[in-house]
Amino acid sequence: MNSGGSVQILLVEDNPGDVRLTQEAFRHGRLANELLVCGDGDSALALLRERRAKNEQQPGLVLLDLNLPGRGGLDVLAEIKADAQLRLIPVVILTSSAAEQDVLQSYERNANAYVRKPIDIDEFLAAIRSLGDFWLAVVQLPRQ
Repeated sequence: MNSGGSVQILLVEDNPGDVRLTQEAFRHGRLANELLVCGDGDSALALLRERRAKNEQQPGLVLLDLNLPGRGGLDVLAEIKADAQLRLIPVVILTSSAAEQDVLQSYERNANAYVRKPIDIDEFLAAIRSLGDFWLAVVQLPRQ
């Protein structure tokens, strides 16, 4: 079980509708975690590197879309997992892509999970709540 208080979550998502739905799912699921949002891969990596440089606590979980403007999610994932100080952060791919190649490449780059965004709003909310329940209440996350 995850102990030690609230874990920050970094959501890397460029679709404002999906950001709002994710925020809503966290509210309705009574997940009190702070949700940080970056709209592209470059800003997400900049945030993580800035926190590392300032010796600030890193997010305990990254929810990463694959289809981002600029640097794509697979490249962001590869950079996080190649960095000795960031690689322990669990990264869950949260994407609309069902392409087997995306699934394979995500796991090859050491994604911790691959979750396809449901199209139905209620299913999307349920999926986010389930992710929160698992990653924030069931598993033990490393302290960063």
